[in-house]
Amino acid sequence: MKFCSASMATLLTYSKTKNSKPYKILVVGQTPPPYHGQAIMIHNLLNTHSDHLEWFHVRMEFSSDMDEVGKFKIKKLWVLLKLIAKIYVFKLIHNVDVMYYPPAGPQKIPVYRDIIVLTATRWLFKKVVFHFHAAGVSEIHGTLSGFMRKLYQKAYFYPDVAIRLSEHNPEDGRFFMARKEYLIPCGIEDQGKDYLDLRSKETHSCVNILFVGVLTESKGVLVLLNSCLLLAQKQLDFHCYFMGGFESPAFQAKVENVIRCHGLEDRITFLGIQSGKDKIGSFVKADIVCLPTFYESESFGLVLLEAMQFQLPVIATRWRGIPSIVEDRRSGFLIPINDPEALAEKLEILIRNEPLRQKMGAAGRQLYCQKFTAQRHYQQMEQMFSDLFVDPQSCLEQ
Repeated sequence: MKFCSASMATLLTYSKTKNSKPYKILVVGQTPPPYHGQAIMIHNLLNTHSDHLEWFHVRMEFSSDMDEVGKFKIKKLWVLLKLIAKIYVFKLIHNVDVMYYPPAGPQKIPVYRDIIVLTATRWLFKKVVFHFHAAGVSEIHGTLSGFMRKLYQKAYFYPDVAIRLSEHNPEDGRFFMARKEYLIPCGIEDQGKDYLDLRSKETHSCVNILFVGVLTESKGVLVLLNSCLLLAQKQLDFHCYFMGGFESPAFQAKVENVIRCHGLEDRITFLGIQSGKDKIGSFVKADIVCLPTFYESESFGLVLLEAMQFQLPVIATRWRGIPSIVEDRRSGFLIPINDPEALAEKLEILIRNEPLRQKMGAAGRQLYCQKFTAQRHYQQMEQMFSDLFVDPQSCLEQ
């Protein structure tokens, strides 16, 4: 199929002359709770106003807490059937043109869910858009049996559009032979601008390190705890805060045991899941944001944008899309995965050097304003839909 680019003015002209009604997009995806990057971005997308696009939403309700994500439960089978039925209802009642779907990452249970949903429904729609908020689903192809591999191919192959968040992420769209691919980084509303003066006046007795995300091993929680032990042995003055929910009671017990065995009780605080003013307050009080992730489905690291809004330096891993956000030695430091010594070394540099923290934080704020605002993100998303709808070889007609 041939594709062409079109400006927003072209789209508006086309929709006025060809069809006065807006084009209909069915978004099938998770919105909070639980709170994680993909759910937040889908929530934000649904709350954008467009004169030429009309959003419909079928919410994925498989997990209400982070400890349920990616795990099989009998009740999820009923949720799965309801999800498929709702997709049919929206298609039949509202005559929706396009299915917008965020595929799972490289974990078999969510992939099997996708296979069932997509093979049952994607044929209903004129166009299918895959947005890879979770990266790496193409990597699971070789692990599947022959029959399951055929279903996998039927579910995922040949979407009309594939959206990747970073050039550093796996090329899932290319693997699935998408007819057109886009590189669209995430962007979020600026919550930090009204608190920069308050943060500059914030004083505390030690340097505050902030981790934000689901508390699971592959997010680097144990790596950060081991780094904290190394910093404590040097008698550096710091406190580490963990914002987020534990992936399981078993991992929570493991973490608490590590803290107890290393005598870090006075250095570590768990904030739980925060949102709104509580979350903003934690960023205002922070001096450094740390994300030592090697998470299997990681694609971007939305928390890094939040940190940059608040002029906070960041330390993160060279993993998936993170190097497209953090400029090493300018807005923070990039380190190898699973390396507590390297993390401790960079943390020590920032703990000891307040002017460097301020310089890197200011650079991060500048990068956010240039590249990662919500306005910039949704302009790119609208351009993608413009190309999809206005292509003279494949215009949609209601």
